[in-house]
Amino acid sequence: MSSRNEYEIEIMPSQELQHNPNYEIIEESGVKNYLQRIRPAWHAKQLVQRTMRILPVDPSSACQRIFNASIHDLREKVIMAGTDIAQQAARSYNLPAISSDEDVLERYDTGKLITLAYRMGMLTRPEYRRITRVYDIRKDLEHEDDEYEAGVEDVVYIFKTCVDVILANDPISIIKLTEIKSIVESPDPVTLDHAVIEDFGQAPEPRQTEIYQFLISTALNSSHPDIVRQNCYNALGTLRAYTNRNTILTASRHFVDNRLERRTPLLAEMRVANVSGILPYLRSAHVNSFYEQFLQRLKDTGYHWENHIVHGELLRDLKEIGGLVNCKDELIKGKIMTWLIKCYIGEPGGYGPYGRGRRVFYSNSGAPLSLELLVEDPTINKEEIEKVRTKSQVIRQKIADQYIMARFQEIITAVESR
Repeated sequence: MSSRNEYEIEIMPSQELQHNPNYEIIEESGVKNYLQRIRPAWHAKQLVQRTMRILPVDPSSACQRIFNASIHDLREKVIMAGTDIAQQAARSYNLPAISSDEDVLERYDTGKLITLAYRMGMLTRPEYRRITRVYDIRKDLEHEDDEYEAGVEDVVYIFKTCVDVILANDPISIIKLTEIKSIVESPDPVTLDHAVIEDFGQAPEPRQTEIYQFLISTALNSSHPDIVRQNCYNALGTLRAYTNRNTILTASRHFVDNRLERRTPLLAEMRVANVSGILPYLRSAHVNSFYEQFLQRLKDTGYHWENHIVHGELLRDLKEIGGLVNCKDELIKGKIMTWLIKCYIGEPGGYGPYGRGRRVFYSNSGAPLSLELLVEDPTINKEEIEKVRTKSQVIRQKIADQYIMARFQEIITAVESR
């Protein structure tokens, strides 16, 4: 590093400053263009002007200045993101404890700060690696004095990384749990607007997890008004596609360990588990036990068309837990498929005052939903439908009627053309 300190450089008249031999190459690299992309807040601190003054004479000092500024900016952004998130990230990843803003602003080691920002979700993995490399170069510049000076490639890399990753970007406005609460606790039906969805999608994992678990818990809490529970249910369905996978996994573990333990899930719990995306991560024993109980509901209700008045609600319940997709017990799934096929194909008609022009009697509410449930499961194909026919004597007997056989063929056509 140059023997002149930065203060001497800044106060010396420009004609007395001797340019670094590599400055022409540095200037041609377009480094000054990076400085112009720094946020206005830092322009007001005259960072750009001072750095441009130092750069021609002492590139190493200029690199340290731009890096120090980016780290100071990162510290402030961590505080703005939320000390609570910083504290949780520090605990989760064995980083130094944080008890106040001053810990972050004044006492946190630079390397640990970069890691903290990454663990909070403020830096992506590639950005974290880039800033870490810059930190390594900066340590070389600071501690090796005249033995190591910033080369052209160092200057370009440091300036581009510090500006692109930190100094050019506005602080992240992380959505708070209180904001979500104020929305879903409305006495009227609500939907999340685009800004809320976008803020949630950009929120670090700890905040997403906090919000997601609140929505799940509230959606299942009978002490809350029905409208609030429904708002939470709808919010989960909206946010699911923007939720970090680790948040889904954490929510599923919490759901099993703190809610279900060893019992069979209730229908309401399965509905929420499905809409939130945690159902595939529940234990197979829990899920299969629920489907076994639901199969008994189907049997108790019966597939006969005369029970059409209850088929709609029954099968909509099945659709709201994801249909047959989440049932992993082949025996149970096969029996439910058999029920659905029987419900759809119906039985011979052509009799009675209302049936003379109707060749097949079937449930007007149950048949369409049965077909939808069969088609919506991508694992159900022609071979699976034929397998059910082979095993079910009732179905084989029914399709001896040509009109019922035609309805059976409709199922095969529907699953093949999905």
